[in-house]
Amino acid sequence: MLLLGLTGSIATGKSTVSSLLSKPPFSLPIVDADLIARQVVEPGTAGYNAIVRYFSPSTPDLLLPDAGPKGRPLNRPALGRRVFGHGEERERDRKVLNGIVHPAVRKEMYKQMVWAYLKGHWAVVLDVPLLFESGWERYCGTVLVVGVSDPKIQMRRLRDRDAHLTEEDARNRVMSQGDVREKAQRCLRRGPGKGVVVWNDGDKDQLKRDVEKVMQDVRKGSPKWWSLLLWLCPPLAGIAGLASWWKMRRVQLAWEEEKKKDKVKL
Repeated sequence: MLLLGLTGSIATGKSTVSSLLSKPPFSLPIVDADLIARQVVEPGTAGYNAIVRYFSPSTPDLLLPDAGPKGRPLNRPALGRRVFGHGEERERDRKVLNGIVHPAVRKEMYKQMVWAYLKGHWAVVLDVPLLFESGWERYCGTVLVVGVSDPKIQMRRLRDRDAHLTEEDARNRVMSQGDVREKAQRCLRRGPGKGVVVWNDGDKDQLKRDVEKVMQDVRKGSPKWWSLLLWLCPPLAGIAGLASWWKMRRVQLAWEEEKKKDKVKL
């Protein structure tokens, strides 16, 4: 089974592409890290309790006033203002939040990937905004980056979608997920068929056509007979997965080493 990593940045159209891949003619299962991240911090969960313990003293409006069956939900805009942006304090709080959420998200993602394999899907989409930053790229046979060539498009789309955000809030959220154009470069370094980029500068119809074209190429690299063989022979699937992981790990380390050298030059 192919692990197809889907990433981009906020307001680049990644969620639209995820929706397209979940429907015919693709009908692929989606492991949505953002959705899972919301589920693991719902009232009553261990993640929710940990966030409340840490952030309540510094964030008075952390919880919404209306309580549900299990308690008062998190006030996500307030929590976002607390952790997004620059400064040592915000960076520290962001690390704490990630340390609470990420382990719970990974556990649930593993469960969903195994279930998709057992059901015989030829591929499963790992929808992860911070795919490269979190190290998930090395697990993916193919990575698809959805990007925009002009940062102004990204900012406009974000503020159109989330009207409550100020220009500064929008800029902080965009910057917190890294430059999508750099992600595209990193993706293409994986090689043909292993890294593909869709530039979403146009309308949804154009995006749909571009996704269909890209997925035709991805499917050629993972034909039906190979997918069936991996499903029928789990040990072979394990060997193929390890080989792909090792190769993509080398690509990842080479990229990181190159960036370190660039920083030294500066």
